[in-house]
Amino acid sequence: MPEGPEIRLAADKIAKVIEGQQIEDIEVGLPHLTQGAAKLKGRRVEQVETRGKAMLIHFDNQLSVYSHNQLYGVWMTAKRGELPATKRSLRLALHTKEKSALLYSASDIGIYQPEELLAHPFLTKIGPDILQKNLKWQTLSKRLLSARFCNRSLSALYLDQHFVAGIGNYLRSEILFAAGVHPDYKPKQLTSEQIEALAKQTIAVGKRAYKTRGHTVPTSMATALAKTKGSYESVRFMVFNREELPCRECVTPIIKAQRNGRRIYWCKSCQPLI
Repeated sequence: MPEGPEIRLAADKIAKVIEGQQIEDIEVGLPHLTQGAAKLKGRRVEQVETRGKAMLIHFDNQLSVYSHNQLYGVWMTAKRGELPATKRSLRLALHTKEKSALLYSASDIGIYQPEELLAHPFLTKIGPDILQKNLKWQTLSKRLLSARFCNRSLSALYLDQHFVAGIGNYLRSEILFAAGVHPDYKPKQLTSEQIEALAKQTIAVGKRAYKTRGHTVPTSMATALAKTKGSYESVRFMVFNREELPCRECVTPIIKAQRNGRRIYWCKSCQPLI
């Protein structure tokens, strides 16, 4: 499933095509969208934004398109009249005079009034967006130590969109490694220094993944790894998907395990469980 940085990158791509533009025609592949889509034809797109793993396209008549890619959804762009070569099912197409924004394979899509968005079952429950511009580490520190979250394992907490929106499986492993904390710890078991490090790295790793299009290794290390001419997947992460490979910090073999039904990776030396 795409995580927050990937959804934000997709939103950037869509925004370049439709933001500030009039939608001349719309196609829908789901019957429940038909009535709402008719109200968007001829309207101008004011903003494309993300909230965690959800994307919102706001129009000048106060309506908004909500979409969540889940496992299989993907947004694409194309010149109008030149659809991508894909076997995916088209769910929504927004056509400007020259370009098209196209959503394939997703099923969680809706067209909402402002008051309906305020009551949306997903949007009303998620925590702060990991890429929120004004998100402070102190905010996350307080959330980590709150009664609601402090007694849960970090492995579970860092998949919970109620805690922070936009974190998924690879970011979970990478953030916990960057902070040097074991995934089986609970926030209440951490020192104040560890809580601060975890809060800061949550923001830093998320922003880095967005800026580098999916790389979570520190910038200085990314430069060195680029010189090795390794594959994209082999150089982008510190621990995720690196089972039994040497830790990039201490050469201890990386561990792979299952937590909360998902694979997770860590270094037993850099992230000790005492």
